[in-house]
Amino acid sequence: MATFRRARRPKLEPPPRKPMTMTRRVSLFEREVAVRLAPVAIELLHGAARVLTEGELAGDGYAGSTMLTIDLARTRDRISDPADASTAQRVAILYAADERCREHARRIAVKEARRIAGCELATPHIDVESRARGHELHLSLNVEATRERRAAGQTTRTDR
Repeated sequence: MATFRRARRPKLEPPPRKPMTMTRRVSLFEREVAVRLAPVAIELLHGAARVLTEGELAGDGYAGSTMLTIDLARTRDRISDPADASTAQRVAILYAADERCREHARRIAVKEARRIAGCELATPHIDVESRARGHELHLSLNVEATRERRAAGQTTRTDR
């Protein structure tokens, strides 16, 4: 049986270390990198949402909820981020803290509540919750409102 010898490689020397430089000037400002949802992301997410609304008008009170389900996999061709569970989780956290997102969600909730109630609603109170499940984002918009009462002959502008 023949034995083979391995060729010896020359031992590589690490490059020489450079001396540390002394800092003579410092900045007065500490910088942070902030991550938030892009403005176009709000439109894209809401545009890709499946909407399910339920509720009822009992007397002058309305109570209902709207669920927006956003499958990030359906937006894969329009986003550069991976459409996976970690992205969905990050979006859910950022969504909950972003007032622009919450305001857009409130407009959707009021529009849906008016549609279900069949009348104008006054003083709507809306709770917005966001969470992720897999690569889906779930937004729960819970609405409580009262029927709007108008004086005879009075009209109001609506944002339908």
